[in-house]
Amino acid sequence: MTGSHIPEAVFRRGRILLWGGCLAFAIALPLAFKSGFMLSLLCQMGVMVVFALSYNMLLGQTGLLSFGHAVYFGMGAFISMHTLNLVGKDGGPLLVALLPLVGGLAGLLAGIVLGYVTTKKAGTTFAMISLGIGELVAACALMFPGFFGGEGGVSGNRVVGKGNLLGFTWGPQVEMYGLIVAWAFLATVAMFALTQTPLGRMANAVRDNPERAEFVGYDTQRVRYLMLILSGFFAGVAGGLTALNYEIVTSETLNAHTSGVVLLMTFVGGIGFFYGPIIGAILVTVMQIVIGGMTQAWLLYFGLFFLFMVLMAPGGIASVISMQRNLWQAGLFGRMVPHYLAAAVPMLVLTAGLVGLIEMSYALLAGEGVGAGDTATRVMKMDLHLNTPGPWLTAVAVTVVGLALTRWIGGRTRAAWNSTLSTLHGDRS
Repeated sequence: MTGSHIPEAVFRRGRILLWGGCLAFAIALPLAFKSGFMLSLLCQMGVMVVFALSYNMLLGQTGLLSFGHAVYFGMGAFISMHTLNLVGKDGGPLLVALLPLVGGLAGLLAGIVLGYVTTKKAGTTFAMISLGIGELVAACALMFPGFFGGEGGVSGNRVVGKGNLLGFTWGPQVEMYGLIVAWAFLATVAMFALTQTPLGRMANAVRDNPERAEFVGYDTQRVRYLMLILSGFFAGVAGGLTALNYEIVTSETLNAHTSGVVLLMTFVGGIGFFYGPIIGAILVTVMQIVIGGMTQAWLLYFGLFFLFMVLMAPGGIASVISMQRNLWQAGLFGRMVPHYLAAAVPMLVLTAGLVGLIEMSYALLAGEGVGAGDTATRVMKMDLHLNTPGPWLTAVAVTVVGLALTRWIGGRTRAAWNSTLSTLHGDRS
């Protein structure tokens, strides 16, 4: 089961063109975004893509909800950083480029040790055990400062030795981006190939119907165990990449926040699709860094967005894309475009009103509009007097109008959507 070759489906011509196009696009991105901030953002996206895909090996493919996946990510990061410091002056760019593999082996070893215990059970029991082990390891990060570095973490320098590898020293951020792209591409292809193997298929069977899988002779605990070990390996690769990217590893890489973020990335993107976690990782990373740098209320915005996804698209963004692709293939997508455009307008109005209320509320809570007299407060690039009713009444009015229009036009869009789905299903039947 585990020693099978990579299926020929991975190397189909169309799929090779798709993989090649994605790789070329990723390589070309620094040509369009040359600023240091954008390069750092792209590097973080690449790391999180690998991390989210590794998590989906458990949640999406095997049906294991883990609350402690940061353990494998963090252990890969710490081991990679300690290895980097051991390499020191005796190493070089080639050894540095291979450090994510060291992180992967560290994650794999952690999976072997911890997975044997956690995969004894599935479902809620597995989730609770993973949460307990995750908190245990996170607590150890502060109990053993000799290895984990205490609150300051462990730092290093990725530019070691005197030589270079094809002119690369990994010092400039653009070179680091290239290294992350290379490792992310290899890891993504490997994880996709795994989904096409007998082990990957059996993981789906264990997820969907473990009793029937046992009935036909498969050990479901062994399948879960193997998938967790492999998931730990790829999470460790992501940890090694983040260690090289930031040149510092702290206890934050092991805590529940990191496990929660990767869970949200995977769920928002769509656990039922291989490319879903890729979308989720990119989107959540942008929200964390870009929106987080613009406003202190980004966590509230993310919570509202997550609530919207759970209510409106529980299958994630990838499920929405898949539905639109089905309409496109059936020649029905054009029928829905006018309804989408019509629904977008009131939703933008509603969003503008909500954002205004939230930003003004945060500014008021920070004391910016209290006792200001005639002094205006800068909110959303506008000078507003928060101690007067005008801005508040305007924001409330915009929100109410946007909500009313969204409900009215949304009902028409929903009716058109149901009609289009009926036509689609009728054509298929």
